[in-house]
Amino acid sequence: MEEVTAIVIEQKELISAIDTVWVSICAAIIFLMEGGFALLEAGFVRSKNAMSIIAKVIIDITFGGLAFYAVGFGIAYGTSNGWFAFDMGIIESDLGLGLTVSNKLFWFIQLGFAIAAISIVSGAVAERMKVWPYAIYVIIFCAIMYPLAANWVWNPNGWLAIRGFNDFAGSAAVHAMGGFAALAAAIVLGARLGKYDQDGKPVAIPGHNLPLAAVGGFILWFGWFAFNPGSTLGAVGNWELIGDIATNTFLASAAGGISTIIYTYFKYGQIDITMTINGVLAGLVAITAGCNVFEPGSAIIIGLIAGVLVDVAVIFIDKIRIDDPVGAIAVHGVNGLFGTIAVGLFASEDGLFFGGGTDLLITQTIGVLVIGTFSFVVTYIVMKIMKKTIGIRVNRSEENAGIDAVSFGVEAYTTFE
Repeated sequence: MEEVTAIVIEQKELISAIDTVWVSICAAIIFLMEGGFALLEAGFVRSKNAMSIIAKVIIDITFGGLAFYAVGFGIAYGTSNGWFAFDMGIIESDLGLGLTVSNKLFWFIQLGFAIAAISIVSGAVAERMKVWPYAIYVIIFCAIMYPLAANWVWNPNGWLAIRGFNDFAGSAAVHAMGGFAALAAAIVLGARLGKYDQDGKPVAIPGHNLPLAAVGGFILWFGWFAFNPGSTLGAVGNWELIGDIATNTFLASAAGGISTIIYTYFKYGQIDITMTINGVLAGLVAITAGCNVFEPGSAIIIGLIAGVLVDVAVIFIDKIRIDDPVGAIAVHGVNGLFGTIAVGLFASEDGLFFGGGTDLLITQTIGVLVIGTFSFVVTYIVMKIMKKTIGIRVNRSEENAGIDAVSFGVEAYTTFE
């Protein structure tokens, strides 16, 4: 009997060791995605504001990371009443998730999701938002806003989790959450100077370094193969699922890039490479919710739709005079919404197109609409309050000169004589 017990203990330790290595690697790669956000967004803005983007991403990680550790994690994974939890000591407790890795490692991988969500906002407010008000918003987002959405979706007692809501890696809880927050922030901030002419027509403000943006896009693309498969939270017993998720993730992203290439070629007479970068990301965002329940063919269809949808959304957002320098609202908000609802249509067992009826579709639609509305409304209120009190936008002279020189006293590219 003692020998059997020893073997069982040894097996559990081996499983925990393997799963710990898997989750550690995925968590580190997800953390690296912040570098992707930084390069992508910096490349898409003018050189005079490139360093302010780097600063905002660092604020996402530092201020947001500590806020998520001190408060947010307890709200997300404490004992929930369905909508809310508040247990600051939960990192040392049994989370009730059946984890084979330590709570602290689980916290670290969850940190990657939290700071990814807030990094979506940093691009939409680029070139015109003050640093310190942004830092305050980051704390609120990572301490309270994102954790509430995570509670609803991934806490075992969350109201959406109980309903059977499927958001495997966060099309709703991460991307729609960040995308609709970006929408509210961009509305309150207003457009950049010179973005619209006297007739209200949009004026193109090209990014200063598109190869840099492309490298950022590739880093994000690479990171997604940890973001989605890493959400299994363990490798043992999940090898087939991990393979399915990785395959679906790639197929959707490639299809997103292809459809954007074809669509922009026929619409504009030439391929829009900058939009293609966002098309790939749109496919990744859209597949994230249901990467665990889609067939490969469905993943391709979802990616093809996302790649067109992102361009349509960017043009529409521009026409209604909402200035989003990097396309964050279209990529993350619109396609987070689409990808979450797509689960109700394309899920291989319960999706409408596979004979599953409308129950899952209704749950997915309700869930993502509540999350998106919540994120938009709270962000709008917070931004309005800060605008009326401490101010959230740099003044006209600072905006013309560039945030880098005025706020940080540095330039992204030093000139030599």
